[in-house]
Amino acid sequence: MRVYALIFLLLLTVACQPKPYGPVPTEAQLRWQQMEYNMFVHFGPNTFSGVEWGSGAEPEDLFNPTELDCRQWAATARNAGMKGIIVTAKHHDGFCLWPSQTSTHTVAQSSWRNGKGDVLKELSEACREYGLGFGVYLSPWDRNHPLYGTPAYNDSYVAALQEIHDGRYGPVFEHWFDGACGEGPTGKLQVYDWPTFFGTMRHLSPQTILFSDIGPDCRWVGNEQGRASETAWSRLDTEGFTPGAGAPPIDTLQRGNVHGTAWVPAETDVSIRPGWFWRESETAQLKSTEALFDIWLTSVGRNSVLLLNVPADTRGRIPSADSLRLMEFRALRERVFGNDLAKGARQRLRGNTLDIQLPEDRTFNLIELREDISLGQRIYSFQVETEEDGNWTVLAEGTTIGHKRMLPVPECSSSHLRVSITGAYAKPVLLNAALYRR
Repeated sequence: MRVYALIFLLLLTVACQPKPYGPVPTEAQLRWQQMEYNMFVHFGPNTFSGVEWGSGAEPEDLFNPTELDCRQWAATARNAGMKGIIVTAKHHDGFCLWPSQTSTHTVAQSSWRNGKGDVLKELSEACREYGLGFGVYLSPWDRNHPLYGTPAYNDSYVAALQEIHDGRYGPVFEHWFDGACGEGPTGKLQVYDWPTFFGTMRHLSPQTILFSDIGPDCRWVGNEQGRASETAWSRLDTEGFTPGAGAPPIDTLQRGNVHGTAWVPAETDVSIRPGWFWRESETAQLKSTEALFDIWLTSVGRNSVLLLNVPADTRGRIPSADSLRLMEFRALRERVFGNDLAKGARQRLRGNTLDIQLPEDRTFNLIELREDISLGQRIYSFQVETEEDGNWTVLAEGTTIGHKRMLPVPECSSSHLRVSITGAYAKPVLLNAALYRR
C-alpha cells in the first residue's frame, strides 16, 4: 500500500506541475542565462593604433604586446565575479589573433613571439585554469581579406570557424557574429551566407551559444549603453530578418516579441571605458562604481546577460585602474546582494499572489523577482504592495520578469508585502522574491 501511495503522490505532483508555455530555453541557453555577467576583451591592432575601427592596412608588426598575460585576464575576471571571457579573435580590420590559414594578416606574420604566438590558445588555457567560459568574437566584415566582396569570402569565413571550433581551443561557450558589412556606399558589398555560417556552427559546436541580432541563441539588446528594456521578452520572431542591416527594428531588439516563435534572450554589451579598444587618454573616464551598479540593474536586472568590455592595453594586460574598478564594483554588489532582507520571512502563495510576512519592519529600496524560465516566459504584468494598519499601498508595478527583475523603489520600511501577478499567459511560476537595501 505504501508503494501505491507513493506512486499516487508522484503522479499527483507531476500532474500539478505547470506545463511549458511557448518556446523554452535549451539547457545551453539556461546555463548561459545563469552566468549573468561576462567579460568582453577588445584587443588587436587597434589597441596599438588608438582607433576603434582599423583600416585593415595596418602592418602586422603593429601588434606587439610586450607582456601578454591571459592568466591575468582570467584572474581579473574571476575575482570580479564574471563567469566567462569573450575576445575579439578578429575585428573588422581582419587581423587574426591566432595563426589562421585563411589569412595572411595574423599573428603568424607579426614579429610578436617570432610569429609563433597564439592569443586564443593562451586565453582558452587560462580560462580553463580559472574555471571560466571561453568565447570568441569573429567579425564577418574583413577590411583586409582580398576575397571580401566575393562569394569565395564566405568559404574563407567558414574555414575560420572550423579552425576555431575544431577542438584545438576546447569548448567555446559563446560565439559572437557581428553583422557589420561593407566600406560604405562605394565600398565592397559582401552578401553573408548566414544559413551556412549558423549551420556550420551547429555542426561543429552545437552547445555554443550563437549571438547576433537574430540569435539564434541570444540577441543584441539594441544599444551599447548597458540598458535592456523594462519590458524584456526572451522571445523573438526571426523569420525574414538577418543580422546587421536586415535586423529587426531597434525597439524589437530591446523588447523582444511577446508571442515570438523562438527563444532568443537579450545580451547587453557595454564598455567600462568610452571606447571599445584601450586608449591611455580614456583611463580617467572609467565608469564609476555607481554607474556600473545602475547598469547591473538595467541589464541583469531586466532579464538580460551583462557583457562588460574591459580592454587589454598595449602590454597585453588588463590595466590596474580597470581592475580596481571591477573589484570595487564587486564589493558593492556583495554589500547590497549579500543581505537579503526577505530572509526568514514567511512566504505563502495564494492563487497568483505571493504574501510575504517579515519578522519585523525592515528597510529596503530594491526588490528582486525571478520567474522559472525553464517553463517559458509567461508573466506580463505584476505589482508589489506594502501593508500598514490594514491598508495596502502599491510600491512598484512592472511588466515582464523573466530570469531576474530588479526594481529600485523609494526607501521604505515594512513587515508585510505581497507580490501579485496581475497578468500572465499561463500559470505563473515565481522562483523567488528578495529585498535589498542599496
